[in-house]
Amino acid sequence: QVRLVESGGGSMQVGESLRLSCVAPAMTLRFTGLGWYRQAPGNQREMVATISSSGTTNYAESVKGRFIISRDDAKKTVDLQMNNLKVDDTGVYYCHADLWDYWGQGTQVTVSS
Repeated sequence: QVRLVESGGGSMQVGESLRLSCVAPAMTLRFTGLGWYRQAPGNQREMVATISSSGTTNYAESVKGRFIISRDDAKKTVDLQMNNLKVDDTGVYYCHADLWDYWGQGTQVTVSS
């Protein structure tokens, strides 16, 4: 059963912007924290940004000031606006819902110079 569906990945150039979106068509999200994580080749999955059910956000140091996480519980979505992309932002980006420890299937982001 597909619970979280990411979209918006792509191949970008350094300095460009990209917006990822995650939708949970069959779930109510308002009671759970949500997050975006990424995994680069050969690396462990790492937290990029999280947002609590009350809207408190947390960012990895490497993306602070460049990425913005947001949620719309009515639309059942959590988005990640990524600005001023860097090569090190390359990876598969995953959406996560804390309450049930659900993961999406991931969407690839590739940034080249």
